[in-house]
Amino acid sequence: MTVAGTRTDVRAALTDLLLTPGLDLDEAADRHFAPDYRQRTDGSWADRTEFLAHIAHLRTVVAGGSVEVHDELSSGDRYADRHTMEVIKTDGSTVRMEVYLFGEFAPDGRFRRIEETTLMLEGSDADRNLGSAR
Repeated sequence: MTVAGTRTDVRAALTDLLLTPGLDLDEAADRHFAPDYRQRTDGSWADRTEFLAHIAHLRTVVAGGSVEVHDELSSGDRYADRHTMEVIKTDGSTVRMEVYLFGEFAPDGRFRRIEETTLMLEGSDADRNLGSAR
């Protein structure tokens, strides 16, 4: 869970979820996502359980990577950002996606909802669904 008076952000959440080997998935999720969290990626909705299944799958194919935030805004309980996620897969290939994200915070500073659209910058056709693969 976030520290009182602070909010999570995309860089912290993605780092804990995908780029911190050994960090338990449930612990990482609890730090950044409210119990009623839901996400829409490229038009498809997922509840928190489906979202965590997606992250569990990604953890089996992601060997490393980075998150670069280009723009980030928050106002009240609203959050928006544009970031690039670069993933180095376990097979050695690289996937880069630019993400346009709008979100809502829960009162405790964790994400309650995210809606995002992804744009593939680098990767194979098979990687196009990486943002929602389960």
